[in-house]
Amino acid sequence: MMSAIKRNALLIINTLLLLGVMSLIFVANNLQSSTDIEAQQSNAVFGPGDNKQGYDSVDYKTNSMDLQKRKSKGKEADLLEFAVTPPLGLPAVLVPKDNPITVEKVLLGRRLFFDRRLSINGTFSCAICHIPEQGFTNNEIQTAVGVEGRTGKRNAPSIYNSAYLGKIFHDGRETTLERQVWSPFLARSEMANPSIGYVINKIIAINEYDELFEAAFNGRGPTMETVGMALASYERTLNVANSPFDRWKFGQQEDAVTEQVKRGFNVFTGVGACSACHLIEEEYALFSDDKLHNTGLGYQVSMGIEPKTTRVQLAPGVFADLDTSVIRAVSRPKINDLGLYEITENPNDRWKFRTPSLRNVALTAPYMHDGSMQNLREVVEFYNQGGVPNELLSPLIKPLALSDAEIDDVVAFLESLTGGNVAVLVADAFAAPIGDISTDDPN
Repeated sequence: MMSAIKRNALLIINTLLLLGVMSLIFVANNLQSSTDIEAQQSNAVFGPGDNKQGYDSVDYKTNSMDLQKRKSKGKEADLLEFAVTPPLGLPAVLVPKDNPITVEKVLLGRRLFFDRRLSINGTFSCAICHIPEQGFTNNEIQTAVGVEGRTGKRNAPSIYNSAYLGKIFHDGRETTLERQVWSPFLARSEMANPSIGYVINKIIAINEYDELFEAAFNGRGPTMETVGMALASYERTLNVANSPFDRWKFGQQEDAVTEQVKRGFNVFTGVGACSACHLIEEEYALFSDDKLHNTGLGYQVSMGIEPKTTRVQLAPGVFADLDTSVIRAVSRPKINDLGLYEITENPNDRWKFRTPSLRNVALTAPYMHDGSMQNLREVVEFYNQGGVPNELLSPLIKPLALSDAEIDDVVAFLESLTGGNVAVLVADAFAAPIGDISTDDPN
């Protein structure tokens, strides 16, 4: 017979499913830290589709938007501007000589990015994992979910400022945006297309793409190369900076940030040594060394090192701390993620993951390669304790002995990195077509 522990655990899991909530919901307060967002577009919606604040009130109203409401908030932007003249705090965008950015390529790439018809069953686009109003990632789930609810093992990274990446994906397995775009198209846990040719044939069969490819590539039509070039061109325009930090540090605007932010910056670059990996240059800051490091987090999961209790959300605003053994009894075992080792098969590369940029980090929870940390304070506390010790731990990861006040200051500094043009890019995304299926389509 089923044990009482398993019965109770199953009851809790079923409750979660019936309520239709995720086990980990990002707290909306972390998403509204930048006054720039509110000032630029007060009616924009940022963060989870519905954060369910005040759910227990009889006056509760959902914040979720249907497609028509979303489109009503859309406003097309001059995206090329953000690639040609990046916002304050970013360097010049390096564009491949064989793929110069043009308005036509950007418009085509934007159309492809949001087109659900390019998945195997016409339901899934790039933008369903990289949600514009959620920092071009997904605030509501730890790891990405693709076609038919297939679950991946990694958190969807933000694609803001991806123009500056030398290594792409958490394991750094790609080095150009042009080639990177094909992995999501073909991954079974993402868009699930069976082959490159399958995707190309779909695009060829959709008449509305004929003129767009003609304008962008002068008769070359859809190919593996031109599709990658178009999507890469759109992604190279999603550059976000001119944050309060940028205006203070690079614009010499002394009152752009608070004294707490300034203290946090001093900790970040001083005793915290965060800037050893999250680089800040003299005239700009990418907040990443574009390298891969072992912080111990992947090791911790692989070795089965777990907390005694796990917090589970039973309903919006209602949590319970359950014995982790109860959760394990009714859960599928976690898949080990060895990071860079899975690419190189070099034992010294176990549990190494790419240093993400910290720009706009207040918009992109949950954090880490597996989405296991729900807020910025949790992340800072993890590094404050020195990560998780193991034989391959990066020598840059050490206990910091920061006080609670210093941790608060670092969090305030991180919240000051939200770019001033976020709202413009979100509104532009809302205006993009999403690939509505009609009787003329091949799906």
